[in-house]
Amino acid sequence: MDPRRRGVSSREGTGAPVTADSSTTRPARTSDDPEPRAATRPPTPRAGSLRARSAATSAALATALAFGLPAPPAVAQTAPAPHEIAAYGGLHAAAHRGDAAAIARIAGSDRGALQARDGNGRTPLHVATFARRHDAIRALAKAGAELGALDAQRYDAVTIAAVADDEPTLALLLELGASAREVTSPYDGTALIAAAHLGHDGVVRRLIAAGAPIDHVNRLHWTALIEAIVLGDGGPRHRACVRALLDAKADASIGDRQGRRPLQLARDLGYREMVAMLEAAGAR
Repeated sequence: MDPRRRGVSSREGTGAPVTADSSTTRPARTSDDPEPRAATRPPTPRAGSLRARSAATSAALATALAFGLPAPPAVAQTAPAPHEIAAYGGLHAAAHRGDAAAIARIAGSDRGALQARDGNGRTPLHVATFARRHDAIRALAKAGAELGALDAQRYDAVTIAAVADDEPTLALLLELGASAREVTSPYDGTALIAAAHLGHDGVVRRLIAAGAPIDHVNRLHWTALIEAIVLGDGGPRHRACVRALLDAKADASIGDRQGRRPLQLARDLGYREMVAMLEAAGAR
């Protein structure tokens, strides 16, 4: 969830190392990613749209550098590596394996362990979220874990689940009281911006329903609506994100740092279906 690349790893948020809280190459799919949708092939970009995408990527890189942010490939959500998992003890180990009884026992005798950090600033809740351990997440929340804690790269559990396209874990976190409104990532984005960037339409709808800020502008001066267009592929899932955002009354008059509004950006990229949706919503 941000100069980020499309795909599971993004600057605003991703669940795996990048190869993207914003540029435009899709990184490799990881074992934690959902199965690819069998689906309609996205429209083939025209030469003009490729130039427009290149311009958007260059602008994002220039903005990142101007603000002292990492260059596009440099920042992504980072799941615990095998060597880190092997070294875990105490609450981090219990969270990773989903051992709710051990979590209750350890937290009961040492509440400070709930906020203990590993080498990447991950709390046990971050670890349980990456591992999709619902029993552990419930046990950690019951014991008093901070649901909005940020890791060293400034990602919270909600953004981690959003980037992983993990709707069941996201739904659980929100049910337990986690907020969809947190500002996360080095780019001061949100889980909604990250999900829209990646085309995670179901996640976008859940976050909107949970009160995510629709028109939040990140440090690259991009909203969720802009990211769904300029970092999307124009395919069905990104179109569904645009539709969900417009239905939620996203402000299509907010432009990027160069003043280009969503309608112009969609036209420049040759995304006819998005253009039609924006025009129907009254965008100019």
